Amino acid sequence: MNIDLEAEKKEILKRYRKLLAEAKRSRDDLDKQQIRKAFDVALEAHKKMRRKSGEPYIYHPIAVAQIVAEEIGLGTTSIVAGLLHDTVEDTEITLEDIENMFGPKVCIIIDGLTKISGVIDYSDPNYSIQAENFRKMMLSLSDDVRVIIVKLADRLHNMRTMEFMPRHKQLKISYETLYIYAPLAHRLGLNAIKTELENLAFKYTESELYEEITTKLKAGQKKLTRYINKFSLPIINSLSDKNFDFEISGRPKSPYSIASKMKNKHVPFDEVYDVFAIRIVLNSDFENEKADCWNTYSTITDMYTPRPDRLRDWISTPKTNGYESLHTTVMGPDGKWVEVQIRTKRMHEIAEKGLAAHWKYKAKSDPDASSKVDDWISKIKRLLDNPGNAAIDFIDDIKLNLFSDEIYVFTPAGELKTLPKGATALDFAYDVHSTIGNTCIGAKVNHKLVPLNYTLKSGEQLEILTSSKQKPKDDWLQLVTTAKAKHGIKNGIRRNKKRIATSGKIKYKEIISDLGSVHSNNLTKELVNFFKVSDVSELYIKIDKKTIEKSHIKNYLDQRPIYKETKQNNKIISKDISHESFKKGDILVLGEDADKIDYKISPCCNPIPGDEVFGFITVGDDVKIHKTNCPNAMHLQANFAYRTIKAVWEDKSANKFLTGVRFTGTDDFGLVSKIVNMISKESKLNIKSFQFDTNHNVFEGKVMLYVKDNVELLDLQDKLKEIEGLDGIKRIHTN
Repeated sequence: MNIDLEAEKKEILKRYRKLLAEAKRSRDDLDKQQIRKAFDVALEAHKKMRRKSGEPYIYHPIAVAQIVAEEIGLGTTSIVAGLLHDTVEDTEITLEDIENMFGPKVCIIIDGLTKISGVIDYSDPNYSIQAENFRKMMLSLSDDVRVIIVKLADRLHNMRTMEFMPRHKQLKISYETLYIYAPLAHRLGLNAIKTELENLAFKYTESELYEEITTKLKAGQKKLTRYINKFSLPIINSLSDKNFDFEISGRPKSPYSIASKMKNKHVPFDEVYDVFAIRIVLNSDFENEKADCWNTYSTITDMYTPRPDRLRDWISTPKTNGYESLHTTVMGPDGKWVEVQIRTKRMHEIAEKGLAAHWKYKAKSDPDASSKVDDWISKIKRLLDNPGNAAIDFIDDIKLNLFSDEIYVFTPAGELKTLPKGATALDFAYDVHSTIGNTCIGAKVNHKLVPLNYTLKSGEQLEILTSSKQKPKDDWLQLVTTAKAKHGIKNGIRRNKKRIATSGKIKYKEIISDLGSVHSNNLTKELVNFFKVSDVSELYIKIDKKTIEKSHIKNYLDQRPIYKETKQNNKIISKDISHESFKKGDILVLGEDADKIDYKISPCCNPIPGDEVFGFITVGDDVKIHKTNCPNAMHLQANFAYRTIKAVWEDKSANKFLTGVRFTGTDDFGLVSKIVNMISKESKLNIKSFQFDTNHNVFEGKVMLYVKDNVELLDLQDKLKEIEGLDGIKRIHTN
């Protein structure tokens, strides 16, 4: 490919100048110097890099900075971060370099962007790692929301230029965009970016349906324009007569929005009644905004009959992302339903540019302009602050609580509460206060008694009924949807269990004393093992609740082996083991000591010679041999260290040990015969059992066999790998 370097230099300079032209807001000389320095650093860092399209890589960071400046309206710090967002991840530039050159604010944003660079792939076996990346992204939002805004700009440009990527990556990135980034843009109030992200992702995930909808929209454009003009003219005349300063426009709804309506209502394109919307933007002073919007609504509904169930008042109660607008659906000419949106210029700018507009207006007459978004970010912080929240659960909480539709309900005093759609009366109780939630016994909705799992509807008024005797229960977790309620229930249960465990511990010590025994940690651990409870706390809880009674503990003590724990030349001596000593000091030599010590191979891990092992003295007066990486090893070593024995294999042991191999592959004629021949004839090993199954040409097999040691087993595994069509060969550690 021939590259015209001079032409590229001119194009880069042209794009940079366009960026400067868009970055207009109160730029002083220092701002311009910072942007120029960032451009120079990015240009030098990426000079040898090219995109999949073959274009210079620097086009991408310039485009991201352009989106940040022009389409979102952020300042110098964000523009600089947009230019530098890939430098630490893809070049030799370090975070320290960034901080030295551009200061800590830019450094924090670049650090956040570097941490969240991974793609969340839900089919990936490392999904939990990817989920953790998402947690990091949300954590960065709570530290500095500009991290996410620059990330959204980055994602938007990547989606705009994704045609050169392979198909599987297009799908992967598109699904991620629909699942995470478009809802995130929506919640941050970036409606224009949210809509474009949805459409671009839709273009790749359902290309045929996307093409169908866009083709039909294009074909009907002239007819649609004529209808919009016919509908709008009476409104224009009436509002003009009333001296309103306004702009009116009609637009088709986005292809993604139309497709969603088609799927939800199970109708074809031609039966989607509201494929376009009329938007009226008023130029009003802040103090007159509400009155002007409602007057406009009155004007329209005097001409066209409204659908009462389709009125949406987001002026009196703005959405969590700060969105304010009046939406109504009216019957237009020719019996067609038309959606009309009514808002002011301030509201419109917030709807399109979200947080950037919030900050712009916050310092003006509306001091609470961004309070809703601030509240939303606070919710994220509360989720992040919960140490027991697994990364995958965190994604579910985010989707459920932060990206969902909202309902609006009222306290008895008339205070408005915003909750996710699907929230219950118990969710409301915890939203008021965790103490109210923990003691909740019921609720009254509009003065009528309802159960805790009652699903709330917008406009309802709730009164929570409480009792000091009530405690949160495990099954409550199935009655709530909000993360706040789930965390409150879990914390309440945890505190309650701690209180019960404390009471149980006192009763336990009294029981041990009454039975004439001495309380010790070893005894407690033995009882945990004997009663098969998860830990000491559960033991105490069962004692307090009398699930484990005094008689049960007495029965154990009466038949309990009494171990003498002493040190004698580093040897373990037990009353229940009659052997005077172990050969080679305190080490049990497996094979050599077989005639002296009754030991058995543990079936939970099936160790074979060559495996690193230890012995465990059981209550039944024998020794079981476990692998050091046995699933039970941690429990045994941690709780019963005094009953463990060092053990090694005798080098010259002639014994054979049972083990197994599991494998998968592509089913083929003669495959079983090849496997059997490899084991029996070539490797000369005895087979105990052989199981196999096929499913849609996929072969799965399991063979149990006798080997001398793990070297012999590993040699067999290597030979099996040579059989064509066979893969996924793994050792079986249990029978």
